[in-house]
Amino acid sequence: MIRFREARREDVPAIVALLRDDALGAEREGAGLEDYYAAFDAIGAEGGNTVVVGEDGGRIVATYQLTFITGLSLRATQRAQVESVRVATDLRGQGIGAAMFADAEARARAAGCGLMQLTMNADRRDARRFYEHLGFTPSHTGFKKPLG
Repeated sequence: MIRFREARREDVPAIVALLRDDALGAEREGAGLEDYYAAFDAIGAEGGNTVVVGEDGGRIVATYQLTFITGLSLRATQRAQVESVRVATDLRGQGIGAAMFADAEARARAAGCGLMQLTMNADRRDARRFYEHLGFTPSHTGFKKPLG
C-alpha cells in the first residue's frame, strides 16, 4: 500500500534516484548530492512549496513537487504547480501515478487552490496521454530559457 507523505532530508538520495530513472533524467541529473540537499533545504524554507514521496514498505517509489502560487489572473485563483513527477520504472502502469495525482489534488484543494497545472517535456508522449487521462488539457505552450 502506497503512503504519500512530505519528504524528509534523508529521502533525498532516493528522490534523486527516481529523477535519474529514465532516459531524460539520466542525461540531465548530476551525480553528486550536495546541490540536491541544498535545494531540498531551500524548498523546506519556502512557504507553499514541498516535495512529496510515495512510500511502499519502506521504499520510496514515487515523488512530486507541489508549489502553491498566488496569482492575480483568473479572478485571483490560487494555483498548484506540480513538477518533478516520477514513479519507479518497475512499478509504472500499476495505478501509482493516478494515486499520486489524487494526493496532489487533495493537497491543492485543502490549500484553497482552484487550478492545478504542470509542465512536461514534449518528448514524454506516454506522460502526455497519462495527464490527459487524468483530465489535464494541453491549454498553453510553455517556454524555457537556460540562464546559466
